[in-house]
Amino acid sequence: MSARLLLQLLLLVQAAAAGAIAFALVRYAAIGMLAALALGVLAVLLVRAAIAANNFLMSSRAASPTPEEFRLGSAGRLRLFGEEFRASMLQSSWIMPRARPSQRIFPGSPVAPVLLVHGYGCNSGYWIHLLPLLDAARISHACRDLEPLGGDIDGYVPALARAVEDLCQASGAARVTILAHSMGGLAARAYLRQHGAGRVARIITLGTPHHGTSLASLGLGANARQMRRARRGDAPESAWLRELAAGEGAEARRLVTSIYSHHDNIVAPQTSSCLSGARNIAFGGVGHVALGSNPHILSCILHELARETPALE
Repeated sequence: MSARLLLQLLLLVQAAAAGAIAFALVRYAAIGMLAALALGVLAVLLVRAAIAANNFLMSSRAASPTPEEFRLGSAGRLRLFGEEFRASMLQSSWIMPRARPSQRIFPGSPVAPVLLVHGYGCNSGYWIHLLPLLDAARISHACRDLEPLGGDIDGYVPALARAVEDLCQASGAARVTILAHSMGGLAARAYLRQHGAGRVARIITLGTPHHGTSLASLGLGANARQMRRARRGDAPESAWLRELAAGEGAEARRLVTSIYSHHDNIVAPQTSSCLSGARNIAFGGVGHVALGSNPHILSCILHELARETPALE
């Protein structure tokens, strides 16, 4: 099953729940239809907000210490929750259920083309806020979906390899930059382990659990198991993550830039996103899904894309 179909089914379930609540209110509480529908929708929104709040609660139990410069007060925490809830609702209820893979080529682009790779439970719609900025900067780019939804991360590598080659051929570039969110960053590293860096200028990861996340224990599928992390032990990462790290050299790590937030509500501990030998860039006050729409993060991504200009064919 694809993320698109799953999200469409979940939308139907939520709509049915709101409708059932409205029907019950009209029939048994003598409330008008419009008010009943509004209350039904509100009930669904409150459940979604409770789920989002629970994610923050669970991530806080396994959180890494927050540096002083990134600590938030009450107002900052409210902004953090509001931005993350809004981003999650827009992505899961509007953007990703309708999204399709896309490609845009700009002849003479000033930097290497960018292959955009989404994370666990998402699809190419995750990048909707970045695409107009890439268009404005005339940076060639392509979005691809990783399927199946719960597949083995190594199983995504052949599709990534085809996407890399297709983007190189379409753009005339010798190499691409892979920009990947969450699990997608692990898939990019798995690609590098299998195919080397011949076609890769850089890898930029966004909220990627390079050392696993405790919340992956709640996920379904082989990919969720590969991202699991124990709270205790000398080697808390999963066996797959340890094998991935063991297959990388210093040169591969130098290709990676890891952008992450000390308030990530899915990656916990948050410093799991720090990768030894890579360029690590920390932010605060941004949730996991909101990393793809927060203006400061988007500005950082564009800055990182412009840092180097790989040679083009």
